[in-house]
Amino acid sequence: MGGNTNRFHSDSLSAGSTQSSTHDPDPGQRDAQTPEDREYIINFKKRVIQFMQKWVMAVRHAAFEEPSVCDFIEDLAAEVEADPDLNEETSIVHNVLTQMARYQEDRNQNAGQKWKLPPNGQPICLFSGNATPSKTVIRPDDDIIFRVYCADHTYCTLRFPMHTTAELIKACAADKLQLNRGPEDLVLVEVKSNGERSVFKDNDVSIPTGLSLNGRLFVSVKDHLDALTQLQEQECPTEGVDIDLEILSTKELAYHITLFEWDLFWAVHEYELLYHTFGRHHFGKITANLDVFLRRFNEVQYWIVTELVSTPSLSKRVGLVRKFIKLAAYCKEYQNLNAFFAVVMGLSNMAVSRLHQTWEKIPSKFRKIFQEFEALIDPSRNHRAYRVFVGKLQPPLIPFMPLLLKDMTFAHEGNKTSLDGLVNFEKMHMMAQTMRTIRFCRSRSLGLEPPSPKSEGEVRSYISSFRVIDNQRVLTAMSQKVEPTRKL
Repeated sequence: MGGNTNRFHSDSLSAGSTQSSTHDPDPGQRDAQTPEDREYIINFKKRVIQFMQKWVMAVRHAAFEEPSVCDFIEDLAAEVEADPDLNEETSIVHNVLTQMARYQEDRNQNAGQKWKLPPNGQPICLFSGNATPSKTVIRPDDDIIFRVYCADHTYCTLRFPMHTTAELIKACAADKLQLNRGPEDLVLVEVKSNGERSVFKDNDVSIPTGLSLNGRLFVSVKDHLDALTQLQEQECPTEGVDIDLEILSTKELAYHITLFEWDLFWAVHEYELLYHTFGRHHFGKITANLDVFLRRFNEVQYWIVTELVSTPSLSKRVGLVRKFIKLAAYCKEYQNLNAFFAVVMGLSNMAVSRLHQTWEKIPSKFRKIFQEFEALIDPSRNHRAYRVFVGKLQPPLIPFMPLLLKDMTFAHEGNKTSLDGLVNFEKMHMMAQTMRTIRFCRSRSLGLEPPSPKSEGEVRSYISSFRVIDNQRVLTAMSQKVEPTRKL
């Protein structure tokens, strides 16, 4: 962007320099122009200003993150203010300048913002220890504090900006852990709760925010990956508020889950979907806000499963299943489709669906509602049922983000980015359509009618960090324990 800015500025404002002087600085020169020349130049300048306004509205704060873009906008504003024929456009430019000033003020106020990835599987949060405040955007130069382990499960604690590469993290961790190997012999690896290992590219960024629910970050010698094992606590629930779900209002739960997830959704910039799809290492750009939002989907899904298989009492499990079906209904009513999918998928998990004694005691009315919900999330025919349903909704709504990412990936992998050296605009239009969907979903602010508060403080604290096990083998074993398989 930066390399083209000045050329765009001068070429655009000259508006056809073969017919007139570039900057039109002199009244005498202006008099020498024909009325047709002058009208052409003014109209061209107006189109540039309108384009700039639409571009800023489309890309939001990303437009103000490049210093060269800010310089261009300021230069354009000076040009507009100096031209008496552009009085009407002055208000447009001033509006953009006001947005830019607000963004810069907000950025300065949040400079030095610190995050932490807690060691026991809780979601990323501000270092202050408070839950993520309303609409707090994670920025590339924000610091994050996290642990890196080595094969013997000793660890070091690091603090780096979000945009730090895996190469720098592994070098610093190896030095602190005294591995005595060169960077070329080492890799940075995520070890998931099921023991699966995922190696990061050296130029990858957003490392700590991209970990799975119970994942841990390891530094290892390349040919010793088989020696990496998960920590014992990775098979245990992540730390969260311990509370009796039965005493909480289901509608209040759905309400606060929706408010919480709306703020996470609002913080995701559409560009993050592009970085995620093409590979953020190609751009050197973070996807931290998208990572946090996607993690939340998995957190809600596995929270449902964890709660049910952790409940030995049959009657309490029956009560929980009923509560979770009602929770899905309220999330659907609030148009929080991301949470709706997560809850229904949690209830459809193999460790839950095999609880036959529990499901047999669910009233037929609830079972019918759940079957309708399962039909709505049915992936057949490219999620046609969901697409038809969501196509009838009006904003605000929280969409099912994994499907939007699937659409982006399908468009990317199924179509070449360039054809015969030219940009494949058909592919770009396909990807832009998904990004427009994101913008449409939040084109109106969320204004839900709050339910009668019964235990607001407890609910807000509880929903911000659930107790979750994401190891399917462990969940299935727990399910077998509470309801052993019947012998024929």
